[in-house]
Amino acid sequence: MDRNKLAELAIEAKKLSYSPYSNFKVGAALLTKDGKVYKGANIENAAYGSSMCAERTALYSAMVNGDKEFEAIAIAGDAEVYTPPCGSCRQVMLELGGKELEVILVAPTMETKTFKLSELIPFSFDDGYLKK
Repeated sequence: MDRNKLAELAIEAKKLSYSPYSNFKVGAALLTKDGKVYKGANIENAAYGSSMCAERTALYSAMVNGDKEFEAIAIAGDAEVYTPPCGSCRQVMLELGGKELEVILVAPTMETKTFKLSELIPFSFDDGYLKK
């Protein structure tokens, strides 16, 4: 899939955000290796710890639908330039998507910056440390 289309889908997913507390909308579009796309949006809750980020919403939706191999994720937020994933999302993306997952940050102007997840979470803690 064209990465610009994936970026557009992330911007589209922002419209699904439920963010009455932060008023900061984030959308994500996750591309599977077989070409499916799962959208995610941040969903907030008055009990803040119960809130969920857009990236994890998309990843968890894919997982419960049986998809477990991912190629890229585009993230669009309300920041003036780019909205990078939080630490929790980076850790979940590492676990479910791997270090080579392509992370596309989308600016409101549709300009993008692309990274491998390994660049956003260097010296990461993964399941390799737990299998001894």
